Order: sequence, then C-alpha cells, then structure tokens
Amino acid sequence: MQFDPLSLEFQRNPYPAYDQLRAATPILYLESRHTWFLTAYEDVFALLPDRRLGRALPPGMTRDALGLPALREDYKPFYKLGEHSLFDKEPPDHTRLRSLVHKVFTPRRVEGLRQHIQQITDNLLDSVQSQGRMDILADFATPLPVTVIAELLGVPEEDRHRLRPWSHDIVAMYELDHTEEQGRRAVLAAVEFSDYLRDLSRRRKQAPEDDLISALAAVEEAGDQLTEDELISTCVLLLNAGHEATVNVIGNGMLALLKHPDQRRKLRDHPELVNTAVEEMMRYDTPLQLFRRWVREDFEYKGCQFKKGMELALMFGAANRDPARFVNPGAFDVTREPNPHISFGNGVHYCLGAPLARLELQIAIGTLLRRMPELELDGEPEYRSAYVIRGLKALHVTF
Repeated sequence: MQFDPLSLEFQRNPYPAYDQLRAATPILYLESRHTWFLTAYEDVFALLPDRRLGRALPPGMTRDALGLPALREDYKPFYKLGEHSLFDKEPPDHTRLRSLVHKVFTPRRVEGLRQHIQQITDNLLDSVQSQGRMDILADFATPLPVTVIAELLGVPEEDRHRLRPWSHDIVAMYELDHTEEQGRRAVLAAVEFSDYLRDLSRRRKQAPEDDLISALAAVEEAGDQLTEDELISTCVLLLNAGHEATVNVIGNGMLALLKHPDQRRKLRDHPELVNTAVEEMMRYDTPLQLFRRWVREDFEYKGCQFKKGMELALMFGAANRDPARFVNPGAFDVTREPNPHISFGNGVHYCLGAPLARLELQIAIGTLLRRMPELELDGEPEYRSAYVIRGLKALHVTF
C-alpha cells in the first residue's frame, strides 16, 4: 500500500491507513525516510523498553557515518536543549537525571495541586459561562495546563503568556519534517526561553521560593546536582511535555465525546466514569502519534534485520487501535476496562508527568461536563497540519 505520513489526507485521519498497514505489513521499512514503521501493539510495547534501542545516537556512530546531514550551526541553541535533557539521554545519564528530578517532582507535590487545578478550571469556565459559546482549545484546554505548569515551576504571572508560544515553536521540530521558518522560530524560542530560565533559576538560587525551579536548583543526591544547562532543559521539557499533550487530549477527547452523544450522556449521568473516560480519550485519538528510537546494536526481530544506526518509528496511535489488543478498537467507549494504552510510553522513558496529566484531565473533563451539560459542537473542527503531535486548531461549542 501507499503510505505517506506527510499527506494532508493521512494527517486528518490516520486510523484507516493504520488498519491497512497493520494488516498488510506491521513492520514496514520506508526507504524514502530510512526508517522502520511499526504499527502493531505487541511490537511497539515490546520494543519501547528494549535497551538495544535508544533516544540517543548509537555509541561511536556519527551522523556522517549514518549518511545523515551534519547538524546545522545555526540550530545549536535548539540542539543544546536536547543535549542536556533526560528526554534524549540513555542510562546511566538518563538514570541520574531522572532520579534527581523525581526527588522534587513527586506524586505528593502533584496531588497537592488538586484544589488549585480545580480553582483554575472553575475560573476559566466562569469567564465564558455567560457567553453561551467558547473555543474549548483557546478558552480552556490551552490556558489550563499552561497555568498549572507555570505555577508549578514558579514562573511569575506576568511572564506566563510567553510560555505557550515558546513551547509551540520548539515542539514543531519533533515532526517528521519541518520548514525553514519553523526551524528559525524554534531556535529563537530556544534562545529566549533558555535565557529566561537561566535568569529565573539564578534568582531562585539566591532567594528560593516554594516552586519547582527552586527545588530543582537545590536538589542533591549523593553529592550530585543538576548543572544549570540540565536545569534549563528539564524545565523546558516539563513545560512542553507537561502541557502540550494535555491540551490535545482535552481537544481530541471532547471532540470524540461530542461526536458520540451516547457516550457523552453516559459520562454526564455517571461522573464516576471520568477516570476510565480520560484513559479512553488518550487511546482513541492519541496526542503523540509516534515516538522514535535509534538502533544501538544489530539484532533481528521477527525476521527483520535492525542494523545499528537505523531508526524505528514506534506508532502509538496505531498500536492503540490494534484489534489484537483491544476489543472493537475503533469504538469510543468511556467504560473501557482494561485499557492498556501506551500513550505515556513504556520502559525508562515512561512519561514522568503522567500523574499530573491524569489529574488535570480528570478535573478538566469532569468539571466541563458538570458545569456545561448541554455542550454542542458549533461547526466542523479541523486538525492542525501536523502528524506526530496530533491536535485541533480550534473546537467551537455552544452550551
């Protein structure tokens, strides 16, 4: 079959293509992209924690040896964020960084945010309640997690409007392809955000406050601390990962609810189902469709020869719709249990912010349906022109 992950038709709705691809050739090598694409749940779940794969380039291999273009000199500020981020590290470096971050970004700290997240949620809905209409993305889904992560980090209120644009420009570089303009904007965002965090972290070192930046600046384990560059990269990662997916789960998930009125009624009438509903939203229309890995040593897998230096694309969106793992996977079911979706990953790179994302989503979805039970779709929404990070441009509703 013809598989083009950059086509607009595919990006609007990749799921029929996934079904065809999974049935025909669940492990596909695409010569044009020098990448293996894997669509079956069994394979994606098994290979995510496989230590023969990694986020970093294979040891001892250069981009030149892999036939890849050299890193651009003008992109250095963007690359620097990855060089010091646990997102792109492998053990033992990843283990060290994650251990330090986990000492302060704890489940207890997250649970302590519950009442505050509820207050932010109510304030956002208060501001639109009398209008009878809103854009769920602009008025609710975007400001909620941005505000939460900004307050968690300790970013002053007057600076928070800068966070979403910075994050949006940086994560655009994780698509399969990007334009020159996107590259330029990502570099500018990396410079501005890094400079801002460097100044803020230094001020917090001098005068600590009850926030995550202060805690990260002070955290120590066995005499080890985060370097300034590691602290900056960690804060950028927490912002990007801590809100980007949450925004899109709220948008994609509410669209699914609005297009399945029987499920919306069920959730509205049984609010205790919100936890399973949130898990189903993450499975049904996955916000992060693909996660890449480098092959770090030669090995054979199901008859395929994975050579050191090759790249694998583990397709979360396809795995989450695999009929071999999920009953009636194309159905949206807010009561689905069990629901072993892999939207948060698997293995050492399992999402550090999963508890915070779940808490935000449960409060956001539950409160939205309780306060606006008569929500109706206002026009047909469009997905953004992107594949890896799947989300809507807008979601207009009346209530």
